[in-house]
Amino acid sequence: MSTHASATSTPIAYVEGLAAYYGAMGHPAYEWTVNESAPLHPLGKPLNESRVTLLTSGGMSLCSMPPFDPLARNDHRLDAISSEARSDDFQIHDAYYDHTDAETDLNCQFPIDRLRELAAQQEIGSLAPRFWSGFMGRIYNRSKVLQESAPAFVAELNKDEVDLLIAVPA
Repeated sequence: MSTHASATSTPIAYVEGLAAYYGAMGHPAYEWTVNESAPLHPLGKPLNESRVTLLTSGGMSLCSMPPFDPLARNDHRLDAISSEARSDDFQIHDAYYDHTDAETDLNCQFPIDRLRELAAQQEIGSLAPRFWSGFMGRIYNRSKVLQESAPAFVAELNKDEVDLLIAVPA
């Protein structure tokens, strides 16, 4: 039997599955954000001239930092991580996904070594001085994200003159 999905296969009921899973843990029903007018901002310069940074929501922190609460809800913590940090100097605390592979190779969830390689090969212009880990956990207070956390994060990205943010959700 083929491992490829056929044209007649049933799609995964992702939203319903998440609602049932988190509802069983006592979480309120999630109100999905629908962005009717999200602006598209094409990259303003070639990729090989662009400054790139990275954000993961996978509960990863440097070993010298406090761990994330693996069962967090509404955690707007955002850690700045030196883009020179060693990939073997991280801990992962998140109870909502299997991070076995990320514990073996952090780059599958937080590809810092791969970005360094791309910069060395001049595929990307440069790395921003800081990478980011945060917004870990189920965030239900979207108004705080839109009014406080996201604008504060954008200000930090502007300080680092970032052209491209790679967001890696957990």
